[in-house]
Amino acid sequence: MSADAEAPPEWSDELGPEDGMLVVSNLVKNFGGITAVDELSFAVQEGEILGFIGPNGAGKSTTFNCITGVYPPNEGAVWYKGENVTTEKPHEMVKRGMARTYQSFRPLDDRTVVQNVALSMVPDKLFSLAGLRGDTIQKAEGICELVGLDDRLRMSPDELPHAGMLRLELARALATNPEMLLLDEPFAGLSEPEVDAISDLLKRLRSDAGVTLVVVDHNMRGLFPLIDRGIVIRFGELLAEGTPEEIRSDPMVKRAYLGGGTE
Repeated sequence: MSADAEAPPEWSDELGPEDGMLVVSNLVKNFGGITAVDELSFAVQEGEILGFIGPNGAGKSTTFNCITGVYPPNEGAVWYKGENVTTEKPHEMVKRGMARTYQSFRPLDDRTVVQNVALSMVPDKLFSLAGLRGDTIQKAEGICELVGLDDRLRMSPDELPHAGMLRLELARALATNPEMLLLDEPFAGLSEPEVDAISDLLKRLRSDAGVTLVVVDHNMRGLFPLIDRGIVIRFGELLAEGTPEEIRSDPMVKRAYLGGGTE
């Protein structure tokens, strides 16, 4: 774990608002008769890179959606920086300093790369480029440089390769100036060198910008060297938590997800 990240508390059903930067306590989300998240509790410490692990259908994206205000949970609580945000809407969570990326990219294809990033920096009510100031564009260019898109500023998103689209999704999230960033499948569809490059970028975001990261991904080879700690869920329930080494050697995790390996 980073020297800047506090040691996480022992997991408990009774986690409270002071137990982490983000605290999820006894979270339940039902869809009809299906329970997607089942009394899930965990805490994320400031400065940490936490892996959120589980196969399709485990409840990872649903948990993200409950945390970021897309879905209201049926039970439980979400605390962010000590405040109860269980009923907050997505735009309110962004204003509080939490951003996320999505598996399906949704840029504006009629705008350039830098314009897409700049538009993420302006107030919600502004839906066009009208009124964008030079300093906004300059800041957007700086974010593009940070994520490795400085040579593609004037391209349209549909001209970017998959890895470039992922970098644009990261840039748009970073344009909201987050203190915590939730990343949904950042390594999906990437080659091994691209995974290494994105992983290095995420480490720099933590070390240079102080961003706390929660990362969902199936690519264990890419995820384990990146994270400080992992949370493993199955059918919406907590299965295991610990360091990558502890997760890798956990018999239940091996049987449920890893098949005895880390691919």
